[in-house]
Amino acid sequence: MSFFFRMASRLRPSTPEEVVRSIKDSFQALHTKNGARALEEVEKNLSSLRQMLSGDGEAEPNQEQVLQITLEICKEDVLSLFVQNLPSLGWGVRKDLVHCWCILLRQKVDESYCCVKYIENHLELLDFLVGCYKNLDVALNCGNMLRECIKYPTLTKYILDSSSFELFFEYVELPNFDIASDALNTFKDLLTKHETVVAEFLSSHYEQFFELYTRLLTSPNYVTRRQSVKFLSEFLLEAPNARIMKRYITEVRFLNIMITLLKDSSKNIRICAFHVFKVFVANPNKPRSIIEALIENRRELLKLLQNLPTSKGEDELDEERNLIIQGIQKLACSSA
Repeated sequence: MSFFFRMASRLRPSTPEEVVRSIKDSFQALHTKNGARALEEVEKNLSSLRQMLSGDGEAEPNQEQVLQITLEICKEDVLSLFVQNLPSLGWGVRKDLVHCWCILLRQKVDESYCCVKYIENHLELLDFLVGCYKNLDVALNCGNMLRECIKYPTLTKYILDSSSFELFFEYVELPNFDIASDALNTFKDLLTKHETVVAEFLSSHYEQFFELYTRLLTSPNYVTRRQSVKFLSEFLLEAPNARIMKRYITEVRFLNIMITLLKDSSKNIRICAFHVFKVFVANPNKPRSIIEALIENRRELLKLLQNLPTSKGEDELDEERNLIIQGIQKLACSSA
């Protein structure tokens, strides 16, 4: 190994094969007695790789060379070394690694994203990256790498179907605000990037998903409640999720959660809760249980809605609120 280091210091690799071999050797040496020296080589190699993949600011990268490097990286299992050794690297080196990771995943060789194919055959790498949210030092790096992976439906499907997905319900409540926010961004991407994949997932994991999501909506943490009800109000009202929304608004347990959120001390939470609550009321096919719950709570609901905070210029919100108030009043009259 010392011979490798002497040679590396004298002559930097030039061909794609040499570049990738040098990267692989330096990573494999990280956990040997020459680890400190290997770390320097990893830093140099990743800096060089970044330049080769994205250019030096003056010259554009050689695309043929980029594709050859991409193929070699998959062939030599370097993507696995990137992921497994990420926690061992310093801040600047991790930044270069994440930059290279994102470029590599986007490379298409013969109509195929070969790095994506590699990850499909090494799905444990995704589990490793999700687990890294527990590591304060690398959480944000892993978040960036995961969101790049989530751009591809096969990788999204794996994460959603894996036991690792449930960890996001913990991560969005982590005490570190930056990491919790990053985890929420990844969570949102998982549920919004690929309509068909998400629809299949929610159809087959409906009970499990909304049981976990209810914990977020009822969290004692203000930020968690606000972000989760805001996302739900946006997510359920998107056209691709119409079938899930129709099922959600037939359940009294979820109506009761929205009623509770309408009482929240936060104006923002109350408004977001209203945008979900109004769908329960506006549903022309309300089940009897929903109708009964609305009638039973009508006095409290009318008071909450009348006191719903609005700002100047929010005419649409005022109009919606008045329509929902009328809807509840009609229900009460029809049952009298």
